[in-house]
Amino acid sequence: MSFTVLVPARLASTRLPNKPLADIAGLPMVVRVAQRAAESGAARVVVAGDDASIIEACKAHGVEAVLTRQDHPSGTDRLAEACEQLGLDGDDIVVNVQGDEPLIDPALIDAVASTLASHSEAAMSTAAHEIDSIADFMNPNVVKAVLDAQGNAMYFSRAPIPWWRDGSTQGDAPAVLPTPAPLRHIGIYGYRAGFVRKFPLLPAAPVEGTEALEQLRALWHGHRIAVHVSHVAPGPGIDTPEDLARVRAVFAARTSA
Repeated sequence: MSFTVLVPARLASTRLPNKPLADIAGLPMVVRVAQRAAESGAARVVVAGDDASIIEACKAHGVEAVLTRQDHPSGTDRLAEACEQLGLDGDDIVVNVQGDEPLIDPALIDAVASTLASHSEAAMSTAAHEIDSIADFMNPNVVKAVLDAQGNAMYFSRAPIPWWRDGSTQGDAPAVLPTPAPLRHIGIYGYRAGFVRKFPLLPAAPVEGTEALEQLRALWHGHRIAVHVSHVAPGPGIDTPEDLARVRAVFAARTSA
């Protein structure tokens, strides 16, 4: 199985300005992400940036990068342009690795690609892992997933699903988690290149706007999303200066070990 990793990187960030270029142990964040992705089985890792400074930083460290438009409304739109620029065939598998995940597990990237390759009926793949705390189950910032018998997504929600009817009273949080354990969605996606080019052209789904979850557009239009269930929680992403400090501490500890 051959696949390409695309890393969308946008310079503007309200919570962490110039995030892709933030220094982590002497290298820009987006370079750290690309280097981590290169440890997977990907045939090619390409950063899709929206600013020349991102492209220059990548090329300075031997990372392939393409310059995309700045007006894309989402990372998926940016991937669609990158697929066009790279001339990827419609059946080629592409894995979208977020540009703020320098601790992503390369094995997770491989698993997402493999899951899509083994689900010929699916247009997309993604990942999830078991939730082990009631706080996470009830947290709207933790997106939950429910799967069917074939391992395809039935739905994603910010709400606590599946809701354990007999485990709570009057809609309060359950005393313990339901069995089997609910699943937390991990924000990594595999696509067939033809579908990622098509996706931005699909009308947004009403439920997508309600939940603020772009992947619901695919389900609403009848496309299947295969889900790899990981036994390992993903490494922390970076959204804020506090997140950046924590990840820098991880790299510093590795260097001193």
